[in-house]
Amino acid sequence: MRLPPLPADQWDEAVQQSLAGMLPAERRNPRDAGNALATLANHPALVKAFLGFNVYLFTSSLPARIRELAVLRVAHRRQCAYEWEHHATMAKRLGITEDEIEAVRNAGGSSAGSFDEFERAVLTGVDELEEKSQLSDETWAALSERLDHRQRMDYIFTVGCYATLAMAFNTFGVEVEQYSLER
Repeated sequence: MRLPPLPADQWDEAVQQSLAGMLPAERRNPRDAGNALATLANHPALVKAFLGFNVYLFTSSLPARIRELAVLRVAHRRQCAYEWEHHATMAKRLGITEDEIEAVRNAGGSSAGSFDEFERAVLTGVDELEEKSQLSDETWAALSERLDHRQRMDYIFTVGCYATLAMAFNTFGVEVEQYSLER
């Protein structure tokens, strides 16, 4: 790890407040917060600002299944083990099958045979955003068939948010913790 989780003796009131929007009081400690949040806790002002946005994405207008497919594709493309493991677990809780999760990793984009045309566009859109920082007209039109303007905006910001998190987790060396995956 380049940037380790904040040690327990440094979890002051600023750290507690920075995590309050995401975690209940009983989980605002290094073990129960998990390695990602415990690492981000090194910078309370940043984590508080960022988590406000990140929490929004879980209540945004984007359907949860679409959010998780997009996040998984970002995690795969960014080779972010931490993001992949946590969001594969979340995807399973939403009913996304193991085969679908593997299809995101192995096929992705337009060749993801287990997905319908719309979901393939969701995956292709991640690839386009990663490669060109914009969606093609074809992908925008395909997403428009099921997503309104706000949902498409939420999609773009979800991809961007998780690309940023993947960069941070990979650079800081955030390790996957086994106990939190069982929650």
